[in-house]
Parts: sequence; structure tokens; C-alpha cells
Amino acid sequence: MICAIVLAAGESRRMGTQKLLLPFGSTTVVGHIVGQLLNSAVDKAFVVTGHDADTVAGALAALRARITIVHNPEYRSGMLSSVRCGLRALPPEARGVLIALGDQPAINASLVNHLIQAFARRAKGIVVPAYEGRRGHPLLFATRYSDEILTLYGDTGLRGLLHAHPDDVLEVSASTPAVVSDMDFPEDYRREIEEQQHKSPH
Repeated sequence: MICAIVLAAGESRRMGTQKLLLPFGSTTVVGHIVGQLLNSAVDKAFVVTGHDADTVAGALAALRARITIVHNPEYRSGMLSSVRCGLRALPPEARGVLIALGDQPAINASLVNHLIQAFARRAKGIVVPAYEGRRGHPLLFATRYSDEILTLYGDTGLRGLLHAHPDDVLEVSASTPAVVSDMDFPEDYRREIEEQQHKSPH
């Protein structure tokens, strides 16, 4: 079983408004991302909320039957706290964990499936997409690393996992810079909207 953890707990300070709730296509940024995951080979999706938790959860109301909302009361302590919160909620049968950022709306089901297929070959326990040599997200790793992430890497985050196990990392080449682009500022949001409109002009 592959489970996705969507990190949707941030305060969006640099955006000036809650970026996860900004319109994107026919839904919101977070709704689009979760929808792409549900259309992929992911078996279960867990959305970790923090700031604006009720509003973010409300924006996902149409998908609530297919996802699990997990609240992180310690979200101000950083992204790793949300990863850990999501890990604690996973079912015991999970064997792989996909960490998806809530502000990467250009990530699609096809890319997610590509990562899952690479992971399914079992050559490596950590799969990371890379664009022109830069590693990005979503990151996929075996649940055997869960205890390690729950107790270590407080200073480095998930980068620490990659550095600690270089021989168990598989880089998957991505054809899109979406894997290394997140959405922090208003100009980032405008870029994502323009790219989305270019892909779906109608």
C-alpha cells in the first residue's frame, strides 16, 4: 500500500493570504493537488492541516470520503512536524509513503505514478524526482524509514534522510520543473495559473 501525506499546514505568510485556498482550475490549489493524488496509484491520502485547519478541511469537503484529515497542533515548528504527524496516522499495512507539498499544483497523477512504478521495482527505498540535477518533491520512501524520521533530522528535515542513505536513493528524471517549484509569493501563483491555462486553454 502506498499512502500519500499532503503537507497543508503552513501559514502562507509570504503569499499574504492562505495560498492553499486560492482558486486553481475548477477547485482550489489544495483541492487540485489532492484530486491528482486520488487519480493516481496512491491507495490512501492523508492531508495534514495546521494553520486555517477548518477552512482548509472545508475546501476538501467534496473529497472527505476518500481522504483522512490529520491536524498538526505543532505546525509552527516546521514542515517535519507535519511529516511526522502524517506518519503516525498511517495504517500498519503501508509500505511506501509519498510526501506531497500542498503548494505544488503542477504535480500531476502521471508524475506520481512514475515515481510509484520506480519504487515498485524495489531497487531503492527512497525515490526522488530531479529536474536538471535538482532534487525536488514529491518524495517517496519505504515505511522502514518512518521510525528514523520520527526521531531524527530535526535540523535538516527530509534532506537528512537522503544524505544519510545515499546508496538507497533513486533519482527519477522529471521532464518538468514543477518538481522543484513551489508557490510562496503572488508571482509564483500567477506563474502556476498561466501554466495551467496554457495546458487547459478551455
